[in-house]
Amino acid sequence: MSLLEQYRVIRQASEDICRPLQKEDYVVQPVADVSPPKWHLGHTTWFWETFLLEKHLPGYKIFNPDYNFVFNSYYETIGARVIRTDRGNLSRPSVDDIYQYRKYVDSAMAELLSGAHGAVGLQDAHPLCDIILLGLNHEQQHQELLWSDIKYILGHNPLFPAWSDYDINDLSPSARGAEEGRVTDTLIPMAAGIYEIGYDGDGFCFDNERTRHKVWLADFKISPSLVTNEEYLAFIQAGGYENFIYWHAEGWDWVKQQHIRGPLYWHLIEGNWFYYTLAGLRPVAMDEPVCHVSYYEAVAYAAWKGQRLPTEWEWEAASGEFNWGKRWEWTESAYLPYPGFKKAEGAIGEYNGKFMVSQMVLRGASVATPAHHSRKTYRNFFHPHLRWQFTGIRLAS
Repeated sequence: MSLLEQYRVIRQASEDICRPLQKEDYVVQPVADVSPPKWHLGHTTWFWETFLLEKHLPGYKIFNPDYNFVFNSYYETIGARVIRTDRGNLSRPSVDDIYQYRKYVDSAMAELLSGAHGAVGLQDAHPLCDIILLGLNHEQQHQELLWSDIKYILGHNPLFPAWSDYDINDLSPSARGAEEGRVTDTLIPMAAGIYEIGYDGDGFCFDNERTRHKVWLADFKISPSLVTNEEYLAFIQAGGYENFIYWHAEGWDWVKQQHIRGPLYWHLIEGNWFYYTLAGLRPVAMDEPVCHVSYYEAVAYAAWKGQRLPTEWEWEAASGEFNWGKRWEWTESAYLPYPGFKKAEGAIGEYNGKFMVSQMVLRGASVATPAHHSRKTYRNFFHPHLRWQFTGIRLAS
């Protein structure tokens, strides 16, 4: 598939996710960590305009000069921007304006990628390919955020409206790039030794996956399967949220201050557990992997079971031994640079390195991850209290 074909497929996927929404849904921002869907559509378009078209398409004219202020996410190098918590106040530009913006930029990108009107036709060896591949993967990251943010927006509406008549978990695993199966309850033994970790030079990677390096790991065991809703419900029923002994101090404070009693979207109604899905409110499916849990909850559950979370190096070293891809999996590793990590020059250098503080690493992928977007070296990262992403638990010992 050519770069232009890849571009068109990925850009269309962003709009497909939003197609079932009402226009009012595009603007809502219930909390700071959630961005309105129309902002995602605008920001991913701004990325192509700012990092490629302005500099590399002769004669390109900016669609709207004000959009740099509206859709710049966090790039200090690029200039001033609307603060994240104010994205929900942007009644303008309208949803229709943003779709016009996308059409305008997509047309210009077609010129750039095809070599029309004197632009350079881009082949795989062209110097701009690295930025284009970053842009494609960046848009796929925002598609995953669109799924998560739309679910949070609709799942916190007191009417529990459905995004569609099916949930993302109803899609086939192959369509979402997720693996099936609970293989066995027996933990997988991994021998002590030196393992190579990080990007191996095959295909695309983000900068935080570099450089490849060796780590020493002691003997450990890791579960072949994710913790299920049924297993997690046993933790709730055993008083897991009432007993401080399982929790980090920060996690226990979070439980008490936020009155946490179960995973995000779980509701106890007349003695029965339900959870919000993108298809609306449903009884909790006991055999599904638990989802939307924080690092704090993952650690507490592991402590209750007398086990622990794997480190990110253990996870990567063992990843060929189990199926993964249905939930982003919390690890026991802080998000830090690898040996030899270097930031790129300019705004692109702000992409990952500036966030390497106070966050925990997650590994794998989820049902919300676009197909073929993940790999065993992919390092996701969130603050330990966050759980609006499709996060789950794998145990180790």
